[in-house]
Amino acid sequence: MKAIVQDAYGPADVLELRDVDRPSIGDDEVLVEVRAAGVDPGVWILMTGRPYLVRLMGYGLRRPKVPVRGRDVAGVVAAVGARVTRFRPGQEVYGTCESGSFAEYASAPQGRLAPKPAGLSFEQAAAVPVSGMTALQSVRDCGRVRPGQRVMVIGASGGVGSFAVQIATASGARVTGVCGAAKADLVRSLGAEDVIDYARDEIDHDGARYDVVIDTAGNRPLSLLRRALTPRGTLVIVGGGHDRYPLSGGFERQLRAPLVSMFVGQRLRGLTTRERAEDLEELGRLIESGAVTPVIDRVYPLAEASDAIHHFSEGHPAGKVVVTL
Repeated sequence: MKAIVQDAYGPADVLELRDVDRPSIGDDEVLVEVRAAGVDPGVWILMTGRPYLVRLMGYGLRRPKVPVRGRDVAGVVAAVGARVTRFRPGQEVYGTCESGSFAEYASAPQGRLAPKPAGLSFEQAAAVPVSGMTALQSVRDCGRVRPGQRVMVIGASGGVGSFAVQIATASGARVTGVCGAAKADLVRSLGAEDVIDYARDEIDHDGARYDVVIDTAGNRPLSLLRRALTPRGTLVIVGGGHDRYPLSGGFERQLRAPLVSMFVGQRLRGLTTRERAEDLEELGRLIESGAVTPVIDRVYPLAEASDAIHHFSEGHPAGKVVVTL
C-alpha cells in the first residue's frame, strides 16, 4: 500500500511516499481503508521529534517507532478482528489509529472508532477525532462549563479552538474567542459573542471576568491567564508551545498548574486527552444535531502530505488541515 513514511526525525523533507506492507490487525482491532486523515500537532511533533521530551516517552529516541504519520482517520472498514463486535466490513467509521493514517490502510482498536456521523464527508469526519475529543474534554470535563458562564477560548480559530467555541456555546455559555483579526468573522459564526484580536488587546484587558479560560495557544504565562479569570474560575491548558520550546514543548505550565491551584481559589488544570469511542459518539450527536460543524482550512492529496504539515505549522490555519486519499 502507499503511505507517508519517515526513517528519521526532521523537517517535512524526511517524509516519503512509499510502498509498505498493509498493517495487520489483532483480535480487538479494525482494518480501515482510509479515505481521509487529519493533521494535528502530534503529526508535527513526531515528524520533528520535538519537543525532545517526547522521545523519552517511548516514541523512539533516534527515529519514530511508528514510521507512518497521522492519527485522525476516516474511512471504510475493510476487516475486523475475531473479538470485534461493534463494526463490520463496509461500515463507514472515524476515530484514531495506531499504525498511522497517512496511508491507504490503517489499523485501529475498536474502542477508538465510532460510526461516521451521517451527512459528513470523509474529509469533514477526519477533521474531528483528535481536535474534537480534546475540545469536548476541555469544555465538559476540565472546564465543567455550565449555562450562563463566561468562557474564553484562546486560539479560537484553530483545530481545537473552533470545536471548543461551538461546544461551549452548545453548553449554554457566553463565549469570547481570541484570534487574529482576519479570522474574527469565522469565530463569530461558530457562536462566539465577542472576539479579542490578540494583536491589539491582551486577554486580561477587561479584567477578571471569565468563569472558564481554555488556552489552546500555549504561549501565555499562568500569571497572565489567571488575571482573566474570576477568583473561583477554571483554567484549562490544552497542549503546549510545541513549536517554541524544543526541550519540553511548554508542558511545564501543565505541570505547574495543579501546584499553583493548591494555594489559590482558582482551578488550574492541564488536559491530557483520552481517545475513546463514547466521546466520538457524543461528538457525532452534536454534529448531527447541527450544534457542531467541523471547520476545514485546506485539503491536500496524500502525495502532498508534507505540504499539509508545513501549512499546519507555518500558516496558522482556520480549522483543520486534512489529507485525502
